[in-house]
This record gives sequence, C-alpha cells and structure tokens, in this order.
Amino acid sequence: MKEDNTRIHAFRLQPGDDLKKSLQNFVQECQITSAWIVTAVGSLTQYFIRFANQDSPSHGVGHFEILSLAGTMGPSGPHLHICLANEEGQTVGGHLMEGCLVFTTVELVIQEGRSMRFGRSRDESTGWSELEISKS
Repeated sequence: MKEDNTRIHAFRLQPGDDLKKSLQNFVQECQITSAWIVTAVGSLTQYFIRFANQDSPSHGVGHFEILSLAGTMGPSGPHLHICLANEEGQTVGGHLMEGCLVFTTVELVIQEGRSMRFGRSRDESTGWSELEISKS
C-alpha cells in the first residue's frame, strides 16, 4: 500500500481580506512546509502586482476577476503569480504582492506536500529569492 503524502485544503476569503497575507497566514497557522495552488476564483477591488524584473509594484483600483493564481508556498514565503481581468476584460498579471483586497470572495484550493519543505533564498545567478526543495 502506498502512503499518500499530500493533503487538500479548501477555504474561502471574505470581502476586504488581503489575498497574499491570508495565504501566508494560513500556511503559517497550519504549519505547512510545502504547498501549491490548485485553483482560485474570485474578485478583487484593488491589486498590487510586480511585473517581471521590476523593483516596485503596479497598482490598480476597480473590480477585477481572478483568472488564475499559481505558485508555491512554504515557511519562508510564497512565490505566487496572478492574472486578473478588469470590467472590460483587459488582463494584467505578475507577481502577487500584499494589498490585493477581496471584493466579494476568493475561493481557494491548495495542496500540501507533507514529505517535502519549500524554502527560499537569494540565488546569486538570478539576484532573486528562489525555491529550494528539501525532504521534510
């Protein structure tokens, strides 16, 4: 018999919740050492997204549908990318930053890997904090 080393978590965020902070808090409170986004749907009233190779985030205010959210999470922080559509269907995407506030809801399903640990440390070749995977 093969042991299942994953666990699924499903939860819903409320209006005004900060998407990134809520995910970080969930990982911390549940003492999750490695997780990834399975699915996420919902809406935001504002976003802060950092585009590729930029130091500071871009900001938008309005009503935005979450089209996708992907990435990894662990004790040393997440690496998450988000794609949003505005009221006219125009899209924007990049690195999820704090300050993305829930409009009506965000429904999240994340999967936890219980046999590994995701860490992050600065990689001299890229200049960014990159994923490190170890056995838990």
